[in-house]
Amino acid sequence: MFLIKTEKDLLQAFRPRDREKVELPEGIKFPLFVRDYLTWVEPAGTRVFLVLPSPDNKRPMGIAFRRDAQGSGAVSHMCDWCHAYGSSNEIGLLTTDVNSKRRVGVNLCLDLRCKEKLEAAADLSGRNPRDFVQALMGRMAHFAREALRIETVPEN
Repeated sequence: MFLIKTEKDLLQAFRPRDREKVELPEGIKFPLFVRDYLTWVEPAGTRVFLVLPSPDNKRPMGIAFRRDAQGSGAVSHMCDWCHAYGSSNEIGLLTTDVNSKRRVGVNLCLDLRCKEKLEAAADLSGRNPRDFVQALMGRMAHFAREALRIETVPEN
């Protein structure tokens, strides 16, 4: 769990290169207590934002994803984080800039509602959802650390 006290704190969670792209959701109120992670889709649907605890737990970190062009809805995909299956209207490639010369992408739920899907699956199977959510959070942190090198990425 982490606390975001102000709008400024929320924007500070993102890398400087991403802050100008962040469009906060309407009606957000501060302080904001976040149990696992926070996500929202901008109204135009082009960007998806994710805020999660940083590895050092000192402050949250944000990732601004771009939804790349999706294929036909008939093709099934699997989310790399929650392992849910869905059409290309539900699961697809989300990309983010590492720096001015490099972009990385990962197949994810396009609304990043992975936690809700895992909790629903756990409820149906009679299992504890916390185990699934902790694994999800580990995969998110791994992406931030390995693909984006969040702690050491130089800002351009």
